[in-house]
Amino acid sequence: MRKIAGLLLIASLVLALFFLIYPMYVIRPFRHQEVTELAVSLWMLRFRPLVMVLCVVAGAAATLQLRRVMPVIGLALIVAAAVLSRINVFEKMFYPMGKPSVEAAQQSKLDGREMVIAVNVGGEARAYPIRIISYHHIANDTVGGVPIVATY
Repeated sequence: MRKIAGLLLIASLVLALFFLIYPMYVIRPFRHQEVTELAVSLWMLRFRPLVMVLCVVAGAAATLQLRRVMPVIGLALIVAAAVLSRINVFEKMFYPMGKPSVEAAQQSKLDGREMVIAVNVGGEARAYPIRIISYHHIANDTVGGVPIVATY
Protein backbone atom coordinates (compact mmCIF):
# COMPACT_ATOMS: atom_id res chain seq x y z
CA MET A 1 0.00 0.00 0.00
CA ARG A 2 2.88 2.37 0.79
CA LYS A 3 4.37 1.76 -2.66
CA ILE A 4 1.08 2.69 -4.34
CA ALA A 5 0.81 5.81 -2.16
CA GLY A 6 4.35 6.79 -3.13
CA LEU A 7 3.62 6.32 -6.83
CA LEU A 8 0.39 8.31 -6.47
CA LEU A 9 2.27 11.17 -4.82
CA ILE A 10 4.94 11.20 -7.54
CA ALA A 11 2.33 11.00 -10.32
CA SER A 12 0.36 13.87 -8.75
CA LEU A 13 3.48 16.00 -8.49
CA VAL A 14 4.55 15.33 -12.09
CA LEU A 15 1.04 15.99 -13.42
CA ALA A 16 0.67 19.23 -11.42
CA LEU A 17 4.06 20.51 -12.59
CA PHE A 18 3.31 19.53 -16.21
CA PHE A 19 -0.06 21.34 -16.17
CA LEU A 20 1.68 24.39 -14.66
CA ILE A 21 4.73 24.56 -16.95
CA TYR A 22 3.65 23.30 -20.40
CA PRO A 23 1.11 26.06 -21.19
CA MET A 24 3.62 28.73 -20.14
CA TYR A 25 6.26 27.11 -22.36
CA VAL A 26 3.98 26.99 -25.41
CA ILE A 27 2.29 30.38 -25.06
CA ARG A 28 5.41 32.38 -24.23
CA PRO A 29 5.90 35.49 -26.35
CA PHE A 30 8.10 35.88 -29.43
CA ARG A 31 7.93 32.18 -30.26
CA HIS A 32 6.20 30.45 -33.16
CA GLN A 33 3.40 28.24 -31.89
CA GLU A 34 2.38 25.09 -33.73
CA VAL A 35 -1.36 24.52 -34.08
CA THR A 36 -1.36 21.19 -32.23
CA GLU A 37 0.76 22.30 -29.28
CA LEU A 38 -1.31 25.48 -28.92
CA ALA A 39 -4.56 23.46 -28.98
CA VAL A 40 -3.17 21.09 -26.33
CA SER A 41 -2.00 24.01 -24.21
CA LEU A 42 -5.38 25.77 -24.38
CA TRP A 43 -7.13 22.50 -23.51
CA MET A 44 -4.81 22.13 -20.51
CA LEU A 45 -5.60 25.68 -19.37
CA ARG A 46 -9.31 24.90 -19.57
CA PHE A 47 -9.04 21.83 -17.35
CA ARG A 48 -6.10 22.92 -15.20
CA PRO A 49 -8.17 23.99 -12.16
CA LEU A 50 -9.85 20.58 -11.98
CA VAL A 51 -6.57 18.71 -12.52
CA MET A 52 -4.86 20.76 -9.81
CA VAL A 53 -7.64 20.03 -7.30
CA LEU A 54 -7.40 16.32 -8.11
CA CYS A 55 -3.60 16.42 -7.75
CA VAL A 56 -3.81 18.14 -4.35
CA VAL A 57 -6.43 15.67 -3.10
CA ALA A 58 -4.47 12.65 -4.38
CA GLY A 59 -1.22 14.06 -2.99
CA ALA A 60 -2.83 14.70 0.40
CA ALA A 61 -4.25 11.16 0.53
CA ALA A 62 -0.86 9.70 -0.36
CA THR A 63 0.91 11.88 2.21
CA LEU A 64 -1.49 10.77 4.95
CA GLN A 65 -0.80 7.16 4.03
CA LEU A 66 3.00 7.58 3.99
CA ARG A 67 3.38 9.79 7.11
CA ARG A 68 6.95 10.90 6.42
CA VAL A 69 8.77 14.19 5.78
CA MET A 70 9.49 13.70 2.06
CA PRO A 71 5.81 13.18 1.13
CA VAL A 72 4.98 16.43 2.96
CA ILE A 73 7.54 18.23 0.80
CA GLY A 74 6.00 16.62 -2.30
CA LEU A 75 2.54 17.74 -1.21
CA ALA A 76 3.85 21.26 -0.58
CA LEU A 77 5.21 21.32 -4.16
CA ILE A 78 1.84 20.15 -5.52
CA VAL A 79 0.03 22.86 -3.57
CA ALA A 80 2.57 25.47 -4.75
CA ALA A 81 2.00 24.39 -8.38
CA ALA A 82 -1.76 24.63 -7.84
CA VAL A 83 -1.46 28.14 -6.40
CA LEU A 84 0.94 29.30 -9.13
CA SER A 85 -1.39 27.92 -11.80
CA ARG A 86 -3.97 30.53 -10.74
CA ILE A 87 -1.57 33.38 -11.56
CA ASN A 88 -1.40 34.66 -15.13
CA VAL A 89 2.35 35.20 -15.48
CA PHE A 90 1.95 36.95 -18.82
CA GLU A 91 -0.32 39.51 -17.19
CA LYS A 92 2.44 40.16 -14.67
CA MET A 93 5.09 40.37 -17.40
CA PHE A 94 3.21 42.69 -19.74
CA TYR A 95 1.98 45.84 -18.06
CA PRO A 96 1.15 49.25 -19.53
CA MET A 97 4.19 51.42 -19.84
CA GLY A 98 4.32 54.76 -18.09
CA LYS A 99 4.53 58.02 -19.95
CA PRO A 100 6.80 57.34 -22.94
CA SER A 101 9.96 59.38 -23.22
CA VAL A 102 10.17 61.62 -26.26
CA GLU A 103 13.24 62.63 -28.22
CA ALA A 104 13.90 64.12 -31.64
CA ALA A 105 14.27 61.64 -34.51
CA GLN A 106 17.86 62.83 -35.10
CA GLN A 107 18.80 61.93 -31.50
CA SER A 108 17.08 58.56 -31.54
CA LYS A 109 19.20 55.44 -31.18
CA LEU A 110 16.71 53.35 -33.16
CA ASP A 111 17.97 51.31 -36.07
CA GLY A 112 16.70 52.69 -39.39
CA ARG A 113 14.97 49.36 -40.10
CA GLU A 114 13.18 49.21 -36.75
CA MET A 115 9.42 48.73 -37.01
CA VAL A 116 7.36 51.37 -35.20
CA ILE A 117 3.78 52.39 -34.63
CA ALA A 118 3.61 55.88 -36.09
CA VAL A 119 1.07 58.44 -34.90
CA ASN A 120 0.58 61.95 -36.25
CA VAL A 121 -2.05 64.19 -34.63
CA GLY A 122 -2.29 67.90 -35.36
CA GLY A 123 1.20 68.02 -36.87
CA GLU A 124 2.80 66.37 -33.83
CA ALA A 125 4.28 62.93 -34.52
CA ARG A 126 5.37 60.02 -32.35
CA ALA A 127 6.95 56.66 -33.16
CA TYR A 128 6.55 53.78 -30.70
CA PRO A 129 9.02 50.94 -31.36
CA ILE A 130 7.29 47.58 -31.74
CA ARG A 131 10.19 46.01 -29.79
CA ILE A 132 9.18 48.04 -26.72
CA ILE A 133 5.41 48.00 -27.23
CA SER A 134 5.46 44.20 -27.51
CA TYR A 135 6.52 44.00 -23.86
CA HIS A 136 3.94 46.46 -22.60
CA HIS A 137 1.18 46.09 -25.21
CA ILE A 138 -0.12 49.57 -24.37
CA ALA A 139 1.40 53.04 -24.46
CA ASN A 140 -0.74 55.86 -23.08
CA ASP A 141 0.35 59.22 -24.42
CA THR A 142 -0.83 62.65 -25.48
CA VAL A 143 -0.06 63.63 -29.07
CA GLY A 144 -1.05 67.01 -30.42
CA GLY A 145 -3.06 67.65 -27.27
CA VAL A 146 -5.13 64.49 -27.81
CA PRO A 147 -4.91 61.54 -25.39
CA ILE A 148 -4.15 58.36 -27.34
CA VAL A 149 -3.45 54.69 -26.74
CA ALA A 150 -0.92 53.01 -28.99
CA THR A 151 -1.22 49.24 -28.84
CA TYR A 152 0.22 46.23 -30.58
